[in-house]
Parts: sequence; C-alpha cells; structure tokens
Amino acid sequence: MNFDHDIQSLTDLKLHTSEFVRQLKETSAPLVLTINGKAELVVQDAVSYQKPFDLAEEAKVLEGIRQGMDDVSAGRTQPVRDALEDIRRELNVP
Repeated sequence: MNFDHDIQSLTDLKLHTSEFVRQLKETSAPLVLTINGKAELVVQDAVSYQKPFDLAEEAKVLEGIRQGMDDVSAGRTQPVRDALEDIRRELNVP
C-alpha cells in the first residue's frame, strides 16, 4: 500500500472522483478513505473485489476433488451400476 496514493480523504474523492476512478482501475489497489482523519472506508475496483470470491470458489472445488481422490485411494467408491442399483433399492424403484 502506498500511503501517498492509497489513503485519501473522502473530501478529496468527492473533488477528484475521475482521477481516483482512473487510479483504482490502473493499479487495482484498494483506496482507504478517511473521514475527519480516521480511516472509515475502503474502495476498490469491481474486478479486484470479485477476485477473492472466485478464489474461494476455486478452493471449494479443489477441496471436493481432493476429498474424491481420498475416497478413491481409501477404496470408498463403487461402480456406477452398483451405486444406481443401491439408489433404486432405497427408493423402491424397479
């Protein structure tokens, strides 16, 4: 974080909105806004905001794959025909 550019007053944002929007898009760095000298808000571009959510979703998918591979390694799987037969039996489907 660059304190000269990344921490600004809300008043400065109001006065120079287009410059701050350009900075946010170019750097992807969040901007800390102060009110009465105290950090109160953080602003960032939409792409940077979305990135942690995408990474979290990817981590969930990878964890599911890892768990599936652990099941295969531990022998906790069965052929699909056997699985479908078990489901039919549980649901009383001929």
